[in-house]
This record gives sequence, structure tokens and C-alpha cells, in this order.
Amino acid sequence: MIARLSGILIQKSVTQCVVDVHGTGYRVVVPLSTFYELPEVERSVVLQIHTHVREDAISLYGFYTEEERNVFQLMISVSGIGPKLAVNVLSGISAGEWVRAVAAEDLKRLTGIPGVGRKTAERMILELKDKAVKLGSETVPVGITAVRTGEQVKDDALSALVNLGYKGSSARDAVEQIMKEAPEPLSLDRILKKALRILAG
Repeated sequence: MIARLSGILIQKSVTQCVVDVHGTGYRVVVPLSTFYELPEVERSVVLQIHTHVREDAISLYGFYTEEERNVFQLMISVSGIGPKLAVNVLSGISAGEWVRAVAAEDLKRLTGIPGVGRKTAERMILELKDKAVKLGSETVPVGITAVRTGEQVKDDALSALVNLGYKGSSARDAVEQIMKEAPEPLSLDRILKKALRILAG
């Protein structure tokens, strides 16, 4: 099982990246929380990895911190929560915030994440509350990505929000509102964070 990758980042998007390790490229699925922390392409990167094995595929899920990986692994231990939903959760809430929400039985915060219904949130709390309390994590620090301007950053933000399950029209309204009100061009990660707050409200 691959537990960690250290190499050169050769490709990245809001949902996945490719890491070159001694000439072999590993495609890794990442949540937005990890995407925010990725360096520029051609720079060194280290990711904590969860290797997910199925009969028809082996998939790698990458995380910037061990805390994120621990939370991801806790979530997929719950019946009915697969890797895709767990990544989606970590794209809509930080690992530390998830821990606090589960420990505090905050159904409103959990069901505010796209794809997480009341039953799923209740199952997380029922099965993982004690483990979340024990984890006792702090909020994962957020990094800074390069500033990009114009239609490209807008399209990237819209694509990421739609992938998270938000309706295209709602996502577009939120992004356009943010870009209109911003006194200066914003980086993709800042637009996404602001949009997630608007859409969660």
C-alpha cells in the first residue's frame, strides 16, 4: 500500500494532480483543502496517501496533512460513505471543522455540505463522535495559491463548485458577486472559500 508520495508535481487541477516519483507519474485525487496547498507545477510536493483498492481499480487519494487523511479514513469507515463523498466533504469543510462539527453533533453544518443528507450526517455523528472527540484536531492551516485573473479563474471556480454538487446557476451567481465586489483580483482558493460561505448560507 502506498502511504506517502514525495516527488515533483507535474500536473494539477481542483480535483486531482499528478506526482512524478523517479520517472513514474502517480495520479492522485485530492480535496480542495489539499489543492489550496499544492505548489506550482515542477515544484517538489509531499502528499499523505490513502490507497483505495477495488476489484476493478486502485485509486490514490492525497492529502496535505495526516489530519486530513485521518478524517478521510474515519469517514469511509462508515457504511454508505465512499471515497468520493469523503473527498467532497473535505472540499466543503476543513478537517478541523469537521471534527468539531461531529463532536458537537452539529447537523446543520454537516448537512450544509453538498451530497451530505441528514441521514448521512446522523450516521457520521452516531458512529464517529467518540473518535472525533479523541482526534481533538485543530483547524488545518490554509495556504496561498498564485493569483490568476480574468475568465480562467472564474471558469475554474465554477467548475470546482459544480463538481462539489452546487447548481451551475447558483455557483455562477456567487462567483460573479465575489468578483464584482472584490477591490482587486482574487486567487482561486479565495474565490472558492468565499463562494462556499455564500452557498452554505
